[in-house]
Amino acid sequence: MPHLVLWDIDHTLIESRGVGRELSAAAFEQVTGRPMRDQAKIDGITEAVIFRETAMMHGLTTNRSDFERFAQALTEQHVQHAAELRERGSALAGAAAALDALAAAKVQQTVVTGNVRAVAEIKLNVFGLDTHIDWDVGAYGEDADLRPSLVSLALARSSATAADAVLIGDTPADVQGGRENGVRTIAIATGRNSAASLREAGADVVLTDLTDIDLLLRLVTDRMQT
Repeated sequence: MPHLVLWDIDHTLIESRGVGRELSAAAFEQVTGRPMRDQAKIDGITEAVIFRETAMMHGLTTNRSDFERFAQALTEQHVQHAAELRERGSALAGAAAALDALAAAKVQQTVVTGNVRAVAEIKLNVFGLDTHIDWDVGAYGEDADLRPSLVSLALARSSATAADAVLIGDTPADVQGGRENGVRTIAIATGRNSAASLREAGADVVLTDLTDIDLLLRLVTDRMQT
């Protein structure tokens, strides 16, 4: 059976309900000196790209050093406002049970996320979802711009083959990251993308949420046709 699950975070395992955007805006202003009037598309996009494109929307040209300062400021914002994130956000239904069930089945779990690693760790820790995550084999928003590269990096770091892995996410970008690496994808329609759009993107399976733990476990461990 597959021995590695690659989890997306936002809208797949957790919902920040606006806190994430507020913290991004604070970090953006801290680094650039400009209030963030608008933000580039974020669904399935890495922090490096979001920062660069948001800066361009404000007439700014940035470099890697600017992004690294933004990533540090964003981490600090999440540390300072962890209690607010916990109060306003939530783990999505079934997320904790899904992580526990996969761990009990001896499936290795990590994340492939547009978040920088430090923020990813804070987000899952805030909601008690970090216990079963192997952080060192994951791939993060500072590692590459596009999802396919992140998936490839996570496979390399874990020494897993594509046939050993399953990717679980909520955006067409997640699906693309899996498909371009030959990784089976389970799309969860808990974000801004409809089940129909996720099927159209090429997801192998589309679920409405994570609440049917037995079904998810069977899908991941390949005990039923997908």
